[in-house]
Amino acid sequence: MLLFNPLKNNPDYADPKTRELMQKVIDFFEAKGLKKIKADWHGKVWNHDFVDFMRDNQVFATLMTPAGYGDENSCWDTWRNAIFAEIVGFYGITYWYTFQVSMLGLVPVFTGSNEALKHKTAQLLKDGEVFAFGLSEKEHGADIYSSEMALTPQAGGTYLGNGRKYYIGNGNEAAITSMFGKMADTGDYVFFATNSEHAAYDCIRNTVNAPNYVAELALHDYPVTDADIMERGPKAWDNMLNTINVCKFNLGFGSLGLATHAFYEALDHAAGRELYGGLVTDFPHVRQMFVDAYCRLAAMRLFSDRAIDYMRSANSEDRRYLLYNPLVKMKVTSQGEQVVGLLHEIIAAKGFENEPFFEVATIEAGMLPKLEGTIHVNMALVVKFMKNFLFAPAEFAEVGKHIKTTDDTFLFDQGPTRGLGKIRFHDYQLAYDTLDAPNVNLFKEQIEAFKRLLLKAGPDESQARDIDYLLVLGECFTMIVYGQLILENAPHLDADEELLEQIFDFMVRDMSAHALNIYSKTSSSAAQKELALKIIRAPVADPARFDRVWNDRVFAMRGCYTTGI
Repeated sequence: MLLFNPLKNNPDYADPKTRELMQKVIDFFEAKGLKKIKADWHGKVWNHDFVDFMRDNQVFATLMTPAGYGDENSCWDTWRNAIFAEIVGFYGITYWYTFQVSMLGLVPVFTGSNEALKHKTAQLLKDGEVFAFGLSEKEHGADIYSSEMALTPQAGGTYLGNGRKYYIGNGNEAAITSMFGKMADTGDYVFFATNSEHAAYDCIRNTVNAPNYVAELALHDYPVTDADIMERGPKAWDNMLNTINVCKFNLGFGSLGLATHAFYEALDHAAGRELYGGLVTDFPHVRQMFVDAYCRLAAMRLFSDRAIDYMRSANSEDRRYLLYNPLVKMKVTSQGEQVVGLLHEIIAAKGFENEPFFEVATIEAGMLPKLEGTIHVNMALVVKFMKNFLFAPAEFAEVGKHIKTTDDTFLFDQGPTRGLGKIRFHDYQLAYDTLDAPNVNLFKEQIEAFKRLLLKAGPDESQARDIDYLLVLGECFTMIVYGQLILENAPHLDADEELLEQIFDFMVRDMSAHALNIYSKTSSSAAQKELALKIIRAPVADPARFDRVWNDRVFAMRGCYTTGI
């Protein structure tokens, strides 16, 4: 259950229809085969065949039409969408990206107040169309306040859209690009619909050298009516941020799928290759890297899967998901990149070869942490929650598992995006107290040492304005949240005490590395340096436990998914 295997299709699906749909997706890719997947990737071929398959099988229409706008089986189910993101990510970010940016384009429609446009969009989903999100601009990057796209009122109640957008996925094919801009007369924010085939919609070029189409585009007096406007004013701004909240979640699952595929390939290669009279997997350092890679993958699964529960149980009084959500985007994707890096160290030059999938993973794993806002943007959001999370817990009913196929209606009615610093969380220590084990206990000591640093020598006024300094504090904080959800989810998935102890082996090392970074900052005071050193620990070694994880969980998976490497 921890690692997805297409040949077993092993997620715990909520209903037979979802399993059937996902199996069709798997069958499409397995029939296409690695050789054709790689040929299309090398040829930078946009995935028309996949889009045609999704149309013929109503995949997007089923997954991304909220209940009431589509067919009986259609609803917006975060768990189901996350599983789909992982499956397509397993075969390459090209396919995942078409889904991701379509979702980004759809959420402004379904969070807007234009009911006629919602029904029109639902029909376009049935027709098999793809969608785009017109937010980023070349000169502003992640500065979403500075949009220069303008909608100018005309006589007779119509409008003309003018401006340029940059990094717009699916901008070449989108039936609707949800364009974010400002009203030229009032400066109010506005979302409006455009079509990539319109003469006034200028798809200038693909900005990347990849199969993905990430467009630079321009509108030249694009005609707009009220029928095209999704939302305007403060709610348009809120809908933009809430769209990112909903959709950034998929990045972690795309990374998980991609890194899992790389793991299977690397293990098969190393387990079948003789070097210096023995197998590559006989070398102690190789086993260490494989165990670390597996444990990081397992942790990615445990955290992300648990974060789904908080997404699906959210309401106006419980917005804890706004912390866990960006960590799936930021922390999980960074871990995926690290996993691929570890595996590449093992298979070395093999990872550059034309035939294996691993070549794709080496290029694409680093893309995901840098999409939908860079790490520092997400960290600036995450640190807003640190005070309440660590020092002011509140009472909440326990959140259970949410895999039932139902519509996640709150995601389309999240309300204003203000007040993040007031969001409260349950006591993280409840999760840590569920396991009395050496490395977990050691990590708890690190948490207390980090809290003492914050209380006794927290950032001064200058450091509080220094994003570089806040980033490293945020890294320590995210480790605490990461471990919490891993422990919460352990009883629900195949994660016994030995695996958790091996996971916290790398968690202790990672927390120590971040503490050393605090110590090494030129701006750190003497008191901060002294307290940072107290966070640094070495994990508790258990060679017998390590060997069992290696033999029973890691090496046992050789040959379980063979891709012809």
